[in-house]
Amino acid sequence: MLDKLFSMGLNGMDAYLVEVEAYVSGGLPRFDIVGLPDVAVKESRERVRSCIKNHGFTYPASRITVNLAPADTKKTGPLYDLPITLSILLASKQIRLHTADSIFLGELSLSGELRKAAGVLPMVIKARQLGYKKIYVPEQNAPEGSVIEGIEVYPVKDLDSLLEHLLGRRPIQPVKEKDFPFVPPTNYPDFSDVKGQQQVKRAMEIAAAGSHNLLLIGPPGSGKSMLARRLPSILPDMTFEESIETTKIHSIAGVLPANTPLVKVRPFRSPHHTVSAVALSGGGTIPKPGEVSLAHNGVLFLDELPEFSRTAIEGLRQPIEDGQVSIARVAGTLTYPCDLMLVAAMNPCPCGFFGHPTRKCTCAPGAAAKYINRISGPLLDRLDIHVEVPPVEYEQLSSTKPEESSQAIRERVNRARTIQLERYKEAGIFANASLQAPLLQEYCRLDDAAQAMMKTVFDKLGLSARGYDRILKVSRTIADLEGCEIIHQDHIAEAIQYRTLDRKYWQER
Repeated sequence: MLDKLFSMGLNGMDAYLVEVEAYVSGGLPRFDIVGLPDVAVKESRERVRSCIKNHGFTYPASRITVNLAPADTKKTGPLYDLPITLSILLASKQIRLHTADSIFLGELSLSGELRKAAGVLPMVIKARQLGYKKIYVPEQNAPEGSVIEGIEVYPVKDLDSLLEHLLGRRPIQPVKEKDFPFVPPTNYPDFSDVKGQQQVKRAMEIAAAGSHNLLLIGPPGSGKSMLARRLPSILPDMTFEESIETTKIHSIAGVLPANTPLVKVRPFRSPHHTVSAVALSGGGTIPKPGEVSLAHNGVLFLDELPEFSRTAIEGLRQPIEDGQVSIARVAGTLTYPCDLMLVAAMNPCPCGFFGHPTRKCTCAPGAAAKYINRISGPLLDRLDIHVEVPPVEYEQLSSTKPEESSQAIRERVNRARTIQLERYKEAGIFANASLQAPLLQEYCRLDDAAQAMMKTVFDKLGLSARGYDRILKVSRTIADLEGCEIIHQDHIAEAIQYRTLDRKYWQER
């Protein structure tokens, strides 16, 4: 007899419908799975067999054929265990169920418990779009599925409880987002702990307000990493659209924290400098999001930037520019979003004391230039703000004067970001850093003095077209922080000072 159920598969950021058909026929006992299954799907035969026997059902001593349609799309992962098990029980007439409006997914243990699956959120979204009314997911995945309205999400602990529900004996209640209250993190370090470094704090406030890329350069011990790790405490609130998209990526990667319906705090990713190019940009045999995508709508912090492999950091150039990364494989090309804020920190030379006011650089001749030139000009050009982090003086460290808190800075950042959200609501972007060339003239209007200054600086510094655009974007953010609709001369002047460090460190050697 032939019977079928419905499940879902993943293709990059999107899900697609999978029909699970089981046919039990006469002949020698055999269990075949067709429809381009990978190794994990093929291994479900043993899990399904054990599960059926361990739950008091009869495993058919017949020829069993399971088809996963569409047959020309690769099926990956163990999440088809549950629908395969149910389809065999239906095909062998051991149970009777109405499943036409339902989606089933989940990996089974030998005892019948459902294990956490990756990518449940995009699957729930797709199921609702296709008109399905119910979806049955592992209990651990229920929080992420609960945020989607218009479809009932049922948390399933094990096969027994699912069958009891489907047979009407012991109903499972669908979950809602309110069942999983959001608990904001409280462990972010605060800017009030940082003595001095007012200019750096100002640059970080501008970067947070406009989602601009930032480079911190200075000697060891000046506080570069300490400042960067406090950046999450001043990042603006996420919109619902940003939360959904970020949660989808974390769900697909399988890194969504337990009991978290939505990612409501901007991600902060800080990979070690030994990270491979694939781990950073994404990929693998079965392509997965990399660190750049996991930092989508948040921050990617690269400490000791020149220590990263050249292949890894140069591979960031296109994703930074386009806000997405494409991974090409023989089976097709997958695209993951990576609209992120890149924050990098580095020493000016191997010993770290080039340009230090009191300590002499001890690097061998040519070593300092070789070190800093690991950062190419094109990559440097994509970093909107370059700021020097000087060593902190004793008077600043010993001062008892209270420093401004992260909360106060964050309030200004939120006000500036609210202005941007309102300004660009028709353009579909969330921050000044995402402005494309056609919109720059419309939204970055300069007064006469600012125009004159910009022309002088463009000729004097020999700016590239990209450098010109980035100065305009940063000055737009500075104006937003002050509540100005027109960009003035002082806004341009401040933005320009964040593009001059390359003249000191990259051209003085």
